[in-house]
Amino acid sequence: MTPPLFLVEDLGTGSSLVLTGAEAHHAGTVKRLVAGEAVWLADGRGGLAEATVAAVSRDRVVCTVTARRAVPEREPRFTVAQALPKGERADLAVEALTELGVDEILPWAAERAITQWRAERAERGRTRWQRTAREASKQCRRARVPVIGPLYETANLVDRSATAALTLVLHEDAPLPLAGTELPARGEVLLVVGPEGGLSPAELTRLAAAGARAVRLGPEVMRTATAGAAALAVLNVRAGRWR
Repeated sequence: MTPPLFLVEDLGTGSSLVLTGAEAHHAGTVKRLVAGEAVWLADGRGGLAEATVAAVSRDRVVCTVTARRAVPEREPRFTVAQALPKGERADLAVEALTELGVDEILPWAAERAITQWRAERAERGRTRWQRTAREASKQCRRARVPVIGPLYETANLVDRSATAALTLVLHEDAPLPLAGTELPARGEVLLVVGPEGGLSPAELTRLAAAGARAVRLGPEVMRTATAGAAALAVLNVRAGRWR
């Protein structure tokens, strides 16, 4: 069984690492780890340490490092522009995208999105997405926590599309299937996931003018919170990540 993973700010270079705060509580109280058990420690940026629990107290878990390695960034890089889902579906979307290997998530204020982030709500929403991605990364043993970008308007997304190696827009009426799409070997693959009400004609036109390609998943129409994860599964196979 894969050891549990805990996140630390800095892996350092010494022979031991100490978990404190929420991570110590999770390790010692929730997971009930004891001396001698194996753990993984990661900095969320690709640094990973294999370790063994040396001592557990109420607010500290001391770990002895047995090995260190760096988990490289994968190519191509997968970024998902996720139209803002409503309520708990946002958590579902971020969790699933993280588990399926997304490298970056862009919260997108799509024209037809029911949820809108205004003023201070944008920062609160982004913080919640970051927390969700962090917890999901621990659950699926990811050494790299996905980046959560700032709130994107459609103009920002058009600019990002113009610089990506490939931009794919999920659309139920697209003639091209995602499963048959050739991916670049390197660079950013930007996947655009629209809201429940779909993308507006103006959004489709602007993205297409920036080089985006509309693709479909299958005959079923999926919710915005699950469509991105389904598409990432296809991209993982196409890119060879799951071989």
